[in-house]
Amino acid sequence: MVERLSELDRDEALDGLPDWDWDEGRDAISRRFVFADFNEAFGFMTRVALLAEKADHHPEWSNVWNRVDIVLTTHDAGGLSARDIDLAEAIDALVE
Repeated sequence: MVERLSELDRDEALDGLPDWDWDEGRDAISRRFVFADFNEAFGFMTRVALLAEKADHHPEWSNVWNRVDIVLTTHDAGGLSARDIDLAEAIDALVE
């Protein structure tokens, strides 16, 4: 069973993810990524999909043309877990 982050652990983790927004109501984090066109956005989604599959942790996401919106939360934990933080960091590394 994956454990939900404590308030202290969550706050510390979010300090390292300044581009992600915390949704208190869902205990989730989200980020919008904007690319030059659909091809770049879809390529990014493909790379994220490979990371997510390897981690066995899959994001909620949507794509409209050049934009990809990602939400991370761990349903089994009832909110944010270390798995979300790890995946967010891996996603950020793709665009840095």
